Formats: sequence, structure tokens, C-alpha cells
Amino acid sequence: MTDSTGFHPLYQARLHLLEGVPGPGAADTPETLRRRRAFDAPFGAPELPRVRTEERDVPGPNGPVRIRIYRARTATDEPAPGLVWIHGGAFMYNDLDVPEADHFARHVAHRTGTVVVSVAYRLCDGTVHFPVPHDDCYAAYTWTVQHADELGIDPARLAIGGGSAGGNLAASVALHASEVGQRPWQMLLAYPVLHAELPPASAELRAALAQTPDAMRFTPESSVDINEHVMGKPIGAATPYDFPALAHDPSRFPPAYIENSEFDELRASGEAFADLLISAGVDVEQVTAKGVPHGHLNAVGSPMLAEAYDRFAARLQNGPTR
Repeated sequence: MTDSTGFHPLYQARLHLLEGVPGPGAADTPETLRRRRAFDAPFGAPELPRVRTEERDVPGPNGPVRIRIYRARTATDEPAPGLVWIHGGAFMYNDLDVPEADHFARHVAHRTGTVVVSVAYRLCDGTVHFPVPHDDCYAAYTWTVQHADELGIDPARLAIGGGSAGGNLAASVALHASEVGQRPWQMLLAYPVLHAELPPASAELRAALAQTPDAMRFTPESSVDINEHVMGKPIGAATPYDFPALAHDPSRFPPAYIENSEFDELRASGEAFADLLISAGVDVEQVTAKGVPHGHLNAVGSPMLAEAYDRFAARLQNGPTR
């Protein structure tokens, strides 16, 4: 638990832009869309280290899956850590170029020498539903396992991770892989959504959400609406591969690093999942990024983003705590 400290001043200065803007999923007018874009604008120029990138299509059950591979420019002869990374976007939006995917992968590869495999899974566009995103990401993970030597990855240090919806997919792939003997080294989850229905928020989180504009809120009701839309079925029909907190045996999950955003309804999911794993004997490191809303890995040019990069890089360099 953490005491609420209020939004970081950089966000505080922009909160007025969200006055009267409805929550996620609501129809935007040109004015509310302009305000959202102004609020989400970069805080400064991105600092992007130079890395080597390569795109490939890898086989999957729904057809080829596009991946982008990131490597440090300075290569070594020693096998490197690997990270299969999955972007967020409510399972419906974003791509390999969103900062949460591209900028994050560049920094991780540059800072730690990790080979990052970023996944362009099929988005739930009204015709695509679960389990297609899971299948695509699992295909990318298994391909990476099979080609670890070619990629210069140490098979014993292959992690999986992602942000928001990507955190969900990373955990579901970790569960699936663990069940067939390909357990990842660790999971790195940023502000993940892991429950089909959000768990109750703690008193501290409720106090933080009281300060959070509606435009940033993922209420339990709106979350159920989104989840049923992307699943294409009622919430009660969700499986552990849809929402990993439903796992029958949580001890199967690998060690986890879970980083939640302070002012984020989905923090209830990340915190409850951490408790579930800990109760099952899984090694968990949990951090609450202070002063930020959901999606802080997309906050280009902010000092909070630089701090988050440091934390994720340290986790990849140092590994699980035990």
C-alpha cells in the first residue's frame, strides 16, 4: 500500500484539459478528442538510443505474426537476456510504433543488452476476438524459444512482459508456456489488467481515484464492457488464458515484476494478482509508480518515464529477487 501524493506537477498542469471529457469507451466530439490529444502530448523530446532493429513474420495459427527485434549496437559473444514484449491498447489499439512498445524496447536493449522481441498481435476489431491475440503472442514466444541461439539469447534468461492489455497477454502466455514446459525466466508487467472483472479497490486507491478525472477512469462497468467486446462472449465464460487471474494453479507462473500506476483503476487488478501469486509461493516484486495515471510508459519526455526505464532495466540486469 502507498499513501497518495497527488499527481506529478507535469500531469497536474494538464488536468484542466480533461474537464468534461468522458471516460474510456465513450464517443468523442472533435473538442474532447482535441483535449485528449493535448493531455497525452509529449512532455519533451524523446531520447531514443540507437539500436539495431529487424522485422520478421513468424508463423502462427491465425497466419503470420509480425515481430520487431531490437538489439544493442554493441554486440558481445555471450548470450544475452531476452524479452518478448507486448504493447497495450485495450486489445483493440496501438502497434509496434507506440512509445510503450518502440521506445521501451530501444531503451531496454541499449541499457541492458537484452534482445527484445516486440509483438504485433492481431487487434480485436469487432471481427477478431479472443483467443486470437493470445495465440499470436504465444506463437511469437515459442518462435523465440526455438530460435534463441540464432537471436543470441540465453534460453535460461528469456522473459516475457507487456503493458496494460499487453501485460494480460504476457501473463497468459507465461501460464500457457509453463504448462508445456517452456516457463519464462520471469514476467515484467506494467499496469496490467488480469481480471475479467476488476477486484474491489483498496481505501487508498479509492482516495487516489477520487482525484482522477473521468477521462482516465476504467470503471468496473466500463472494464466489463470492454472485456466482453474483445472476448466476444459473456464475462462469465472467461478462461485463464483470457484473464490470467483465473488460473487454477497460480504457482505455475514465473517470478514477476509488477509495476502499477498510482492513479489507475487497473491498479486493483495488478495488486490483487500480486497477492494471488505471493499466496501461491511465486516470487513477486511490486512497485507503484507515484504521481502518474495509467499508461505511464507512453509519457514521452517525462522524468517519471526515465525512472520507469531504470526500474525495468535493473530487473532485467539483476533478475528475480530469489
